[in-house]
Amino acid sequence: MALLELDGVDAFYGRIQALRKVSIKVEKGEVVALIGSNGAGKTTTLRTISGLMHPGSGTISFDGRAITHTRPS
Repeated sequence: MALLELDGVDAFYGRIQALRKVSIKVEKGEVVALIGSNGAGKTTTLRTISGLMHPGSGTISFDGRAITHTRPS
């Protein structure tokens, strides 16, 4: 089971699609870097994982629990 998993995540700023079908699996003990050019969606991906943005579709789970619509605490 992956520690963090995104499956088919889409995210939008209004009508503009910022993420399209993002899927990532991070296993326990792995070190991962999210790299890309300006405007590639790095910040949007992190904002969506952290709950600052809600995905338009897809799922996000952490340690086997769905956190797709969880607000940051």
